[in-house]
Amino acid sequence: MEQVLKSLKPADRERITELKKETENASEFCIGYPVARDFDYSEIADFLSLAINNIGDPFEEGTYKVETHPLEREVIGFFAKLFRANPKDYWGYVTNGGSESNLYGLYLARELHPKGIVYYSESTHYSVKKNIHLLNIPSIVIRSQENGEMDYEDFENTIKMNRHKPVIVLATFGTTMKEAKDDVSKIKSIIKNLAIQDHYIHCDAALAGSFGAFMEPKLPFDFKDGSDSISISGHKFIGCPIPSGVIVAKKSNRDRIAHGISYIGSSDTTITGSRNGHSPLFLWYALKKLGLEGMKARYQHGLEMAKYCEARLKDLGLNAWRNPGALTVVIPKVPKTIREKWQLATEGDISHIICMPNVTKDQLDMFFEDLINAKEEAEDDFEFDF
Repeated sequence: MEQVLKSLKPADRERITELKKETENASEFCIGYPVARDFDYSEIADFLSLAINNIGDPFEEGTYKVETHPLEREVIGFFAKLFRANPKDYWGYVTNGGSESNLYGLYLARELHPKGIVYYSESTHYSVKKNIHLLNIPSIVIRSQENGEMDYEDFENTIKMNRHKPVIVLATFGTTMKEAKDDVSKIKSIIKNLAIQDHYIHCDAALAGSFGAFMEPKLPFDFKDGSDSISISGHKFIGCPIPSGVIVAKKSNRDRIAHGISYIGSSDTTITGSRNGHSPLFLWYALKKLGLEGMKARYQHGLEMAKYCEARLKDLGLNAWRNPGALTVVIPKVPKTIREKWQLATEGDISHIICMPNVTKDQLDMFFEDLINAKEEAEDDFEFDF
């Protein structure tokens, strides 16, 4: 049967053209969110004409063959090695993003410890609370230190009161607003000292996990430091046109919850059934072109920009600061016009700039110029009407 395709109407074509201009312009002024945009996947653009579905477990052969499982396995292997996983005991898959990756880590923890309690800091990403609600797991929020890192004293005192319950910890390696890193080895040590046998540590390393191995000094977050599973976002530090994530877990834990599905000829080990098969291809392509040295160079560039940004802001009289090794520069809340133009995430009385690998000095200098010329916002006046 011959397919009948209509051409777009002139008005619709104009909308697409205008949308492209708007998104390209917005991309030039995005320094407040962790999204790298210095990528070029034109060499593999032809794959967009294929309906690639990575349904099922990437480490098993299924009956649907229009997939990129072999490349997905290599992506998982790359990060398993970067995270110092046991080469004989790792598993994972490419997810739709960090939120799904965290959901999987918590799901795995819940299945292993059905009576467990989740502990996470108040600086944890907003999606975690939603994931805990979806999984119906009891949870307790732990205080954060001023820099956004977990308050370990509060954590220890809290689990002491519940030591009869399995401990599930959602550690964060790079918090949303301040890029603070929870010390996984310290968390593991506290649990061990309290002789709590049943425990699980999932590390949400959405942004910083991709460059954590290159930090000097290295901060504890990986499998050798005590994590049982680690998640990152593929579209953040590496850069990908489609939001994506990676979850790496211990295969021995995954095997305890796997279920075989005859329809697809594979195990049901992922959160979603059908999975986007293009993201593993994009990530594989990027990692092959970059390699470890390219990843390290991306981090070093971002770090240089963050240092430059922090220094310039201090010269302007702003109380700018960063956590050790962070690409995120925290500043007092800036005027609304600046927040909107430069898309700066703001929470309470702070805003931040994130120096992703694509951020340049020229771009930052434009931001500083806008900041200097910005008019102060008038505070809202509230008066009683009686």
